[in-house]
Amino acid sequence: MSGAATCGVCPRHCRLAPGALGACRARRNVGGTVVPEAYGHVTSLALDPVEKKPLARFRPGSYLLSVGGYGCNLACPFCQNYQISQAGEKDVRWRELSPEGLVAIAEEARARDPRVIGIAHTYNEPLVTWEYVADTARLARERGLVTVLVSNGCVELGVIDELAPLLDAANVDLKGFSPAFYEACGGAAGSLDAVRGTIGRLAAEPGCHLEVTTLVVPGMNDSEEEIDQIAAWLAGLDDKIVYHVTRYFPRWRMTDVPATPVATVRHLADVARRHLPHVHLGNC
Repeated sequence: MSGAATCGVCPRHCRLAPGALGACRARRNVGGTVVPEAYGHVTSLALDPVEKKPLARFRPGSYLLSVGGYGCNLACPFCQNYQISQAGEKDVRWRELSPEGLVAIAEEARARDPRVIGIAHTYNEPLVTWEYVADTARLARERGLVTVLVSNGCVELGVIDELAPLLDAANVDLKGFSPAFYEACGGAAGSLDAVRGTIGRLAAEPGCHLEVTTLVVPGMNDSEEEIDQIAAWLAGLDDKIVYHVTRYFPRWRMTDVPATPVATVRHLADVARRHLPHVHLGNC
């Protein structure tokens, strides 16, 4: 196909005709090069407690300027932020905000409240426009602000190699521990391996504090065996990794599946504690 280009950001490797958008709805083939069309297109901006990311053991009591755009390279049927993660630029209201502009807003927030320590890239999937994360992180570090990434981690290792030294903390969503689970979440072949690679790379980055979250969805990943496997694998990387076992609530395409029983989440947290000392409950 003349002028076609392949996106190398995630395992999907979208082959795009001239002018076509990738499955993430954030990257487009422009003149034979795949570019982050959604770069700096901000849909959401808010001050959040660091614990909301969730980060349980990174600068407790502080606040982050949280920023999100639109688009995602997965399509989890239980997505909590589907209004933006599953949207493109024509589906949502957004405004252009340069890295300089975003850092300036964070500095203004810090001047008003010294508990504000930096910027969190979150809400949709930040890695579909990873270049924006990187450019903002470089400026933020110059101004004494931290950078936090909240991500599904489904990205090629080269991207994480670029980003890891720029991150102060990250929370990666490890959705399940089988290729079938990622297929149910709209992932391409190799998605689980990519997420594992991301977690492993961030765990090895000396300057990046890492926490991992699994949303426990009834009938999908709520078995003792699955959580035990996840926790054992994380402990093999670093037994100091903080692990969040979080309660699912009905959303988007799974409104007919009831919320995870609290007792189930508590029990699975105890299962994870067989391997990891820092296990936290979420949404309970």
